[in-house]
Amino acid sequence: MIYVFCRAVVRGLFAILYRFESVGVHNIPSEGGVLICSNHISIRDPISVGIHVKRQVKFMAKAELFNIPVFGWLVRQLGAFPVKRGGVSKDSIKTALTILRTGEIMGIFPEGTRNSDSTAAKRGAASFALRSGATVIPAAIIGDYKLFRKVKIIYGAPVDLSRFEGDKSPEALDAATELIMAKIHEMRVSGKPTVN
Repeated sequence: MIYVFCRAVVRGLFAILYRFESVGVHNIPSEGGVLICSNHISIRDPISVGIHVKRQVKFMAKAELFNIPVFGWLVRQLGAFPVKRGGVSKDSIKTALTILRTGEIMGIFPEGTRNSDSTAAKRGAASFALRSGATVIPAAIIGDYKLFRKVKIIYGAPVDLSRFEGDKSPEALDAATELIMAKIHEMRVSGKPTVN
């Protein structure tokens, strides 16, 4: 499988170039829908989120990437699906929910864009989680991707969003988003996985 081969190659490269380390991978369920929510500091982050996870992690990617010959085909083989510039379309939302509801893993960056020091985030991750019933795993990427300097990703325990089930209000989505981001921030500060 192309994904497995590419993951193994990139895992080796990251180990050499960034002394890459993952902690808390055991927190990711071995089955069922999972939404990995991570901070976002670099274009390399989708790779970091997925290379040590046994199951394939899927991501949204800019629609323009899929128009590039060969590369577009490769991106799709690696599990990415297109999202149009300027906002997430109904098709992208439907695809994301299908991925989660059929028991697969999707990675998402709640901040929506690269941001080195923010806890602000959009409601999309919380909305996907609550609408799909997927398990939410917070992840924190620590490091700056400078050559031969350590980069680490930490996966925390599942975030308990049960108190928000059935509540589709903006307030519930905001509170769920804040909880997810608080877990990510906690791991960035402590350098350790969150626990329940």
